Amino acid sequence: MGQNKKLWGLLQRRECTIPTWKGWLVLVLAFLVLGTAGMYESYSFLAVSKPVTGGLLVVEGWAADLGMKAVIEEFRRNTYEKVYVTGGPLLWGGPLSEYKTYAEGGAASLVKLGLDVAQVQAVPSKWVMQDRTYASAVSLRNWLQQHGVKATRIHLMSEGPHARRSRLLFQKAFGNEVEVGVTALPPADYDERHWWRYSAGIRLFLDEGIAYIYARFFFHPGKGTANGKSS
Repeated sequence: MGQNKKLWGLLQRRECTIPTWKGWLVLVLAFLVLGTAGMYESYSFLAVSKPVTGGLLVVEGWAADLGMKAVIEEFRRNTYEKVYVTGGPLLWGGPLSEYKTYAEGGAASLVKLGLDVAQVQAVPSKWVMQDRTYASAVSLRNWLQQHGVKATRIHLMSEGPHARRSRLLFQKAFGNEVEVGVTALPPADYDERHWWRYSAGIRLFLDEGIAYIYARFFFHPGKGTANGKSS
C-alpha cells in the first residue's frame, strides 16, 4: 500500500479503466448519432409551424417567391381581409431598386403573383442597427393602432428556421393580449428535408440558433422602437 503513495502521502496511484479501440468506436458512433438527431430536432424546433385561425395574415417581406406563393395559398384558403407585409430598408441595391424596403418589395411580389393590390398592405419600418425583426413588429403594431385595426390574432409567415424567433419577437412587440401563430415558409435555396447537405442550410441553422438564444434569453425591449415611440 505504501508503494502506491508518493510525495509524502499526498498523491496516490490507482488503477482506472479506459475504453478499448472498440469501445472508443462505439462511443464515437453513439455521439455522431445523437448529435445528428439533435441537430435534426433543433432545425424542426426553429422552423416551427403553429398557425392560428382567423386574425391578421402577416408575412416578412424578404421571403422568397416560393414562400410568397404559399402566402397567397393561405390567404385564399382562409378568410383574411389583407396580407400585411413587414420589413425595413433594403440592405443593398436600394438606389437601383424601385422599392426601397423589403415591405414594399414583398407587397409588389404578392400583387405580381396574383393578389389584388387592395388585398396587400406594405408596412415598412425604419432602419435600425439591430433587432430588425422586432422593429418590424413594432412598426406593424403602431400602424394598426394608427389606422384603427384591432389585432387579437396574428398569423405570421416567416421563412425556414427564422420562424420561431420571429414569432417570439412579434409576441414581445404585441404583448400577451394578442395571440401570435406562425407558419415556416419553405426556403428557396436548399431542400429543407435535407438541409444539412447544403451550406446555405447549415449557415442559416447556426445563425438562427444563436439569434434565437439571444432573443429568448438576452433581448429585452428598451427605448425607441421597443416602446413604440418610433417605427
